[in-house]
Amino acid sequence: MIELKQTSKTYEVNGKKVEAVKDVSLTVAKGEVFGVIGYSGAGKSTLIRCINLLEKPTSGDVLIDGKSLTSLTKQELQTTRRKIGMIFQGYNLLKTATVYDNIAIPLKLEGVDKQTIRERAETYLSIVGLSDKKNHYPSQLSGGQKQRVAIARALAHEPEILLSDEATSALDPETTEAILELLLKINQELGLTIFLITHELNVVQRICDRVAVMENGRVVEEGKVLDIFTRPEHPTTKRFLGSESAFKIPAELKDTYRKTGKLVSLYFKGNELSEEPALAMVSRKFDVLPSILAGSIEQLKNDTLGKLLVHLRGEKEAYEEAIAYLKNEGVIVEEAI
Repeated sequence: MIELKQTSKTYEVNGKKVEAVKDVSLTVAKGEVFGVIGYSGAGKSTLIRCINLLEKPTSGDVLIDGKSLTSLTKQELQTTRRKIGMIFQGYNLLKTATVYDNIAIPLKLEGVDKQTIRERAETYLSIVGLSDKKNHYPSQLSGGQKQRVAIARALAHEPEILLSDEATSALDPETTEAILELLLKINQELGLTIFLITHELNVVQRICDRVAVMENGRVVEEGKVLDIFTRPEHPTTKRFLGSESAFKIPAELKDTYRKTGKLVSLYFKGNELSEEPALAMVSRKFDVLPSILAGSIEQLKNDTLGKLLVHLRGEKEAYEEAIAYLKNEGVIVEEAI
């Protein structure tokens, strides 16, 4: 559906070249929700704008359904862009237009007839839960409602791809969760392919199938969300995930625990949460006393991820045997950092 081939984007700023995106190659399947995370300045916004050629790549290629966008005429590109909707952090709504008109005006400019415009506006306002707000103005809406209007406007063009540029970063946690639920609904019921960029881990966890990590314009790691969250390989990914999601315990306590055993993070996937309690069996099988210091359960798009911070009290040989047993039972074990 979406394919980036060695895509690069270079700007010239004050006579100096700035490489915003460097040699990025990605493939996003039809119906997939693909996320890109990274720190500010990693190149995420430039990358997503290359997909619909709001930013034309300096080199490389962008393909939609196997068709190279960089080789299209201006008219052909405009036609192809109608298949690609986009929502932004800042909503980009017309302040003097009603909710209905914010959806209708772009369709009018495309030459869509009045009856179709009315049908689409009503359909997609219903999908985003704002049928009763169609005559309101943006100033009368909350931030979450404004974003819903922006989503309805993008959907009214009936695209096959939806691009999301930090669409939830200006929203409070409760509203963010509601928007993520809406995007999941759109993906599942309408079959839309969604490509999003974010610096919020919970966004990736909740709705993405796969994720790529960017740093300094490059993709440094890519994979299924569950794999990236449980087995990060690149130092940037480990740092990003660690700084955002690690259990926080005082350094002096860590030192104390390490002197009397091993401090580990345990990850349990989906059905493993309710099966035979592997951790409970450790104290029966080995000369080790496990103490749970912290825990969480996180809902991913298609799975559940449980995480425990555990102190395995005992001698080195004993806790190493216990760790080997846990791994053999399917538990992902990492030394807690």
